[in-house]
Amino acid sequence: MYLPQEIIRRKRDGLNLSQQNIKDFVDGLVTGKFNDAQVGSMAMAIFQQGMNTDEIVQLTHAMMHSGDVITWPELDKPVVDKHSTGGVGDKVSFMLAAIVASCGAYVPMIAGRGLGHTGGTVDKLESIKGFNVQPSIADFKRITKELGVAIISQTDNLAPADKRLYGIRDITATVESIPLITASILSKKLAAGLDALVMDVKVGNGAMMNNIEGATALAQSIVNVAKGAGVNTQAIITDMNQVLGSTAGNALEMKETVDYLTGKQREPRLHQVTCQLASAMLVNTKIADNHANAMEKIERVLASGEAAELFNEMIASLGGPTDFIDNPWGAMNKADIIVDILAPHSGYIDTMQTRDIGLAVVGMKGGRSANGQQIDHRVGFDRILPIGTLVNRGDVIARVHGSDVDSTKVAQKQYNQAVTISESMPEKQPVIHKII
Repeated sequence: MYLPQEIIRRKRDGLNLSQQNIKDFVDGLVTGKFNDAQVGSMAMAIFQQGMNTDEIVQLTHAMMHSGDVITWPELDKPVVDKHSTGGVGDKVSFMLAAIVASCGAYVPMIAGRGLGHTGGTVDKLESIKGFNVQPSIADFKRITKELGVAIISQTDNLAPADKRLYGIRDITATVESIPLITASILSKKLAAGLDALVMDVKVGNGAMMNNIEGATALAQSIVNVAKGAGVNTQAIITDMNQVLGSTAGNALEMKETVDYLTGKQREPRLHQVTCQLASAMLVNTKIADNHANAMEKIERVLASGEAAELFNEMIASLGGPTDFIDNPWGAMNKADIIVDILAPHSGYIDTMQTRDIGLAVVGMKGGRSANGQQIDHRVGFDRILPIGTLVNRGDVIARVHGSDVDSTKVAQKQYNQAVTISESMPEKQPVIHKII
């Protein structure tokens, strides 16, 4: 018999947890022996005191084995996935999964919900009427085998310990802990039976890691722990000092995904991140010989429409409409109010407080401020102009999509406060910072 408070006290006091301590904590997550207050306290103790690599490996392993572990003996091609540490406007998973699967890999993607100010892949998919984010494991495996791709939420019995911890981290200011991020990501990913994993570690004022040192430490932690578990893993550090793409908000990002896949609009930074990650996935699984060869394959499946068609088939296979690519708004609700956000004066868009823009979406109920809260998928921003754009006074720099007049006005004001416009053109910042 163990006492949760004794395990919490041990970590609070800066001591290393034994394998048994970690096993008991993970068991308590699943059985409820650790109540929500104790889980929050444990998360804060880990946040404050950290964990060494052995502790992180043990935590990852215990959470991975807290439920089902999937294997793919029936598949004849590599199984690969990508995970992002989260940002604002990050809808890369959708186009990336479709591209890489079209090039010949299997992509069984188990995605998460929003954390803090960052949007969640699962929340975005739930914008689509009928889409089932939680099929059975049997259906998940069948769709992955038939199409090469399926994007789902954690099922109730896939890393259930992480599922509970993830929700509590979101509302206890413990999201940014490197040990907890590492174990959370890898427990889900390793439970999915991957041959290779590519990590998109975001850095900047809209990321969990706002400086390159923190992002590098997280990337290295994930690579070390994953490789220790036998999964070929590469991390790419990408920029999150501005919204990625031209939208932020669940349904709006799904619409931008469709526009990207069909070639209607490919925002350059979004395209660069997508191609860099897709290339890494193809090279690390030996589907492509090198980056140039990978880019040829990527461009072919985009130009031919194969990636768009495959994405459409995946949406239909998981309960969504059969014509999502042709008619996305036929399956999603639009906001009641759309208001232009105007440049207060002429100049160059100089900086963007990306986290504040993410929080503005949350404030309109496009994200959660409490565990289990319902999300309004309609709200958010679109037509977002990137840093470096020259604007005149009165030009539209973005639009806010809201559900009521008051929250829309607040979001409009928050966006204007988050963006600065200056006389001189800002220095161009890299989109890809580092590859580990």
